[in-house]
Amino acid sequence: MHRSPIQVLNTIDDEQIRSMIETAAEVGARRALADLGLHDDNAGKDVSELRSLLDAWRSAKKAAWDTMVRVFTGAILAALAVGLYIKGTK
Repeated sequence: MHRSPIQVLNTIDDEQIRSMIETAAEVGARRALADLGLHDDNAGKDVSELRSLLDAWRSAKKAAWDTMVRVFTGAILAALAVGLYIKGTK
């Protein structure tokens, strides 16, 4: 006799379902890590290096913006100073 998937699920208890879900999650996680190339013993080191690289990128980006703001502010102040000097000499 052939049983439907619903009939099969009705015979499985909560612990069996939980175990099946955990197994499926582990298999899926391992497959996802393998697809990303993070399946070996160096994966932790690789992730740490990626985080360090990302932190360095964020720091460099912030420093670039800070420098750009300082240069822009300095240029405005210099233009004002030149304008005041020219106005004062007339």
